Amino acid sequence: MNNKEVRVRFAPSPTGGLHLGGVRTALYNYLFAKKHGGSFVLRIEDTDQGRYVPGAEQYIIDCLEWCGISPDEGPHKPGPYGPYRQSERKPNYRKFAEQLIESGNAYYAFDTPAELDSMREQFKSESNPSPQYNSIVRDHMKNSLTLSSEEVKKLLDGGTPHVIRIKIPTSSDVHLNDMIRGEVIFNTDQVDDKVLLKADGMPTYHLAVVVDDYEMKITHAFRGEEWLPSAPVHVLLWEYLGWKENMPLWAHLPLILKPDGKGKLSKRDGDRLGFPVFAMDWEDPKTNEITKGFKEMGFLPEAFINMLALLGWNDGSGEEVLSLDELTDRFSIERIHKGGAKFDFEKAKWFNGEWIKRTNNDTLLPLIKQIFQNNGIDAEVKLLQQIIPMVKDRCHLLNDFIQQSSFFFIAPAEIDTASVKPKWTENKTAFFTKWIEVLQSLPDWDAVIIENEFKKMAEAEQIKPGELQLPLRIMLVGGKFGPPVFEIASLIGKSSTVSRIQNGLQAIEQA
Repeated sequence: MNNKEVRVRFAPSPTGGLHLGGVRTALYNYLFAKKHGGSFVLRIEDTDQGRYVPGAEQYIIDCLEWCGISPDEGPHKPGPYGPYRQSERKPNYRKFAEQLIESGNAYYAFDTPAELDSMREQFKSESNPSPQYNSIVRDHMKNSLTLSSEEVKKLLDGGTPHVIRIKIPTSSDVHLNDMIRGEVIFNTDQVDDKVLLKADGMPTYHLAVVVDDYEMKITHAFRGEEWLPSAPVHVLLWEYLGWKENMPLWAHLPLILKPDGKGKLSKRDGDRLGFPVFAMDWEDPKTNEITKGFKEMGFLPEAFINMLALLGWNDGSGEEVLSLDELTDRFSIERIHKGGAKFDFEKAKWFNGEWIKRTNNDTLLPLIKQIFQNNGIDAEVKLLQQIIPMVKDRCHLLNDFIQQSSFFFIAPAEIDTASVKPKWTENKTAFFTKWIEVLQSLPDWDAVIIENEFKKMAEAEQIKPGELQLPLRIMLVGGKFGPPVFEIASLIGKSSTVSRIQNGLQAIEQA
């Protein structure tokens, strides 16, 4: 590391839900900044106003907050390098675009949409099915390279719509030293003359990212590998603007892949396969459609970021369950993988289960109480405090607490009679009928006492206790799951235990 203060940025577009790939980019930024005592900046890239979605910016901030990786600077935390929304920096970009024109490294392009369509048809060939506006095409188009200075002035003075494009040199190599991939070389003949400033005066990503990184003193830039083809344009802009010595070190992160490894993981894949790809629920303001998030599905933020950190990185120790502080301490660019990482939802749930086990019960209490409330169950806090340690090892998601423990608060609507009916006998009916009377006469209601009486009576009736405990469990909870059955009985109380056995007997007899 050099002596400059480390400054990194996460620069999402406010266009919808925050994909887990975006959260991982933010996380790696955060870990790197904290590891080196630097600053983590949130910059909102809202220059494409046509795609801007109201509420998306606050949603991004809320997601980062939930994950525990809040930025040091951003639209919500003003710092010395604001504003932190690109739309508010709009007046700043044109002067740099004009500077590039003056130095001969950019040009005005006045082509209409129809003329651009015509160009694509004209230059289309089998070897080039999608022609780009490049060093070959630009000589045949309506721009300040092909028009006289008088014509250009007349068009500008007349307010003719135009864009400003970078002038990519022909047959040159652009070198980029990537922190993950090493030296990457691009031939400029494969790079088109990207638009830098749009007709509405807004910059494109290419100009804005360079200007903003320079003015915000960004030292290291992490972004997805899908941006690698744009890197030569950015390297050239740093050079053309005279800022090459200040260019941040780049790291192009591997993609998060579909579970089968074939292509980048998308929201559509999550919908198809039944898992979330957004950090938190996202409600589309136009359609009111809600897309599920990891938070609402029952993930703890510690588990979510732990899982994300290991999608494309590991510390070499073989340890997998790591806290944010441990991740920060162990993080290094050198151990980020070059290849994509397959997303495995079962593994994600495993991480969550491990974090549920190790999370303090008092910390889990309000989260689980809220989940019960969301499901229409008023869960008494005192009872929840006893239940959480009993069932937490069985839960991979916080929402699993409903399935694993809702029977403590409400009797099961249905019971799994199919699991007991084949081996049911009249002796068992007689046993449970007498057992109800014994329970009602017990002066003390305690798990140990209930169990002792149960086994004593089973012995007297010459029935193995094991043959009776499964039916008892199914009567009390509805199925073959849950903590020790006598502890369940002690917690739900005498009257509820008795009524559930009565209802269970009736259901089994009728099955």
